[in-house]
Amino acid sequence: MISWFGKEVHAQKILEWSDFTKGISWESETDFAIFREAIFSPELMDLEGKEVIVTGYFLVLDGTQSIYMLSKNPMASCFFCGNGGPETIIELEFTEKPSFKMDDLLSVSGTLRLNRNNPNHCYYRIEEAEALGL
Repeated sequence: MISWFGKEVHAQKILEWSDFTKGISWESETDFAIFREAIFSPELMDLEGKEVIVTGYFLVLDGTQSIYMLSKNPMASCFFCGNGGPETIIELEFTEKPSFKMDDLLSVSGTLRLNRNNPNHCYYRIEEAEALGL
């Protein structure tokens, strides 16, 4: 067991954004705005369903404040603004509604899920997300 930003963490794998960037590819190269079926690296596939920790910028994507993302970049330069690809965001599913603000830098732990073919979700998702703060 180790301490990470004041919280006890056990066997979580700490991931960097480069793990997500190099861990995904697509069979066809088409417009990035179109959802394409993903091919994940064996390293990421081994982490699916396991506890991970990722640090990034907190994004809120709707007026009801119920859709959350973790981004490699702050909102002004995130994927949705054309800076980066879909591998630079992670969908977050918190167990409790978070109180963070747009662009807060934080670390999140939770269960990693990989999305190969559902256009209603991001390619990367963290379920049972818990903010560890910074």
